[in-house]
Amino acid sequence: MKILLINYEYPPLGGGGGVASEKLATGWADFGHEVHVLTSKAKDLPSLEKRGKVIIHRIPVISRKETSTATMISLVTFPIFAFVRGCSLFLKYRFDIINTHFAIPTGPVGFALKNIFRKPNILTIIGADIYDPTRNYSPHKVKILGWVVSKIINSASVVAAISENTKENAIKYYQPKKDISVIPLAFEKPFFTELSRKDLGLEEARRYLISIGRLVARKGYKYLIKAMDKLPNDISLLIIGDGPEKTELENLALKLNLGERVHFLGMVSEEKKFQYLAVSDIYVLSSLHEGFGIVLQEAMEVGLPIVSTNWGGQTDFLLDQENALLINPEDVDAIAVSVISLLQNPELMKKMSNNNKKAVTQFYIPNVSQKYLSIFEILLKK
Repeated sequence: MKILLINYEYPPLGGGGGVASEKLATGWADFGHEVHVLTSKAKDLPSLEKRGKVIIHRIPVISRKETSTATMISLVTFPIFAFVRGCSLFLKYRFDIINTHFAIPTGPVGFALKNIFRKPNILTIIGADIYDPTRNYSPHKVKILGWVVSKIINSASVVAAISENTKENAIKYYQPKKDISVIPLAFEKPFFTELSRKDLGLEEARRYLISIGRLVARKGYKYLIKAMDKLPNDISLLIIGDGPEKTELENLALKLNLGERVHFLGMVSEEKKFQYLAVSDIYVLSSLHEGFGIVLQEAMEVGLPIVSTNWGGQTDFLLDQENALLINPEDVDAIAVSVISLLQNPELMKKMSNNNKKAVTQFYIPNVSQKYLSIFEILLKK
C-alpha cells in the first residue's frame, strides 16, 4: 500500500500532533507499506529526507522561522504550496490512500487531492484544529472557518478523532453526516539511559513536579505557577517546552518569588525529556483543554502519578483516583490541594504508578497503526 500522510507539522516541527503522525508513519512503514509525508519546511531542514523507512517531502512556507510555533502566514500559505507539491507527488508515486492530519490548515489539501485523484482520504482531527477555547480565531467561533471545517469533515472518506471529546466537539459544532471513529494517538516506547537527579543538576531531597508542552495560553501554565505559590518551599516545578508566553510566565514566577523553584528548561532532546520525567514525583497537566495529551502518555510510561484538568480527550484514559487526580481547569487551589494530597499518600501514588504503566501499552505504535490500516483496507476494497 502506498500512503501519503499530510501534516503541516512533522518532527522536528510542532508539538504533539506532529509527533503522533510520525509514530503512525513509522508504524505503517514497519508493517511493510510505502509511506510518504508531505509537510512544512523551516530553517535548515532538507526538502527531501528518508528517515528510517519513511520518505519526508518538505515544502517552503512563508514566514516559518521557529520549529516550535507556526506563524499565521505560514498556516495560510501551507495549503497552497502543499496542494501543488501533492499533485506532483501523486503523479509520480500513484498513492493508494491519503491520511490528512488537522482539519485546519491541512484539511483543504487532503480534500482537494481526494477529489482530483479519486483516492480515499482519512481525516484525523486532533482537537485544537476544530476547538480551542483560548483562540479568538478557533473554527468553532469564526463562521467562515467553521463552514470550511464542516465541508472538510463531511467530504472525508472517514473521520478519525483522537478522543471522545474531540468527536463530541466535531458533532456539536460541525454536524458530520457520517459516524466518526475514535482512534487514540500512537505512542512509541522510549529507550533512554536513566540518570540520577544529581546528574541532571537536581536536588535529591526536593519533590519535583513536571509539565511538558508549548508555552501558550491553552496550556494553562499561569495557573500551575500560581499554584506553586501555595505549595511548600521544598517542592519545585520543571517546565519543558518553549513558546510565545515564555517571557510572561518567567516574569510571573519572578513576581511570585518563585525564581528558584520554577525551572524553565526549554526544548530538550527526547532522551533528556524522559530522564527528567523518570526522576520527577508527579506530572501536572494544567491545560484549559486537550485534544488528547501525548505528554500524559510519556508520564504514564515512566509510572508517574498525574494531576490533570478534566476537560478534553485525556478523560478517555485518565480515571480519577485510579491513575490520576482530575480537577477543573483554571483552579489554582485544586492544583495545590491535589499535589499535597498525593505527596501525603505514598500508597495512592504507587497505585497510580502501576496503573499508568499498564494502561500506556494500549497506545503502543503497532496497536494504533493497525487500527488505521484496517480502515485503509476496507476503503480500498470499496
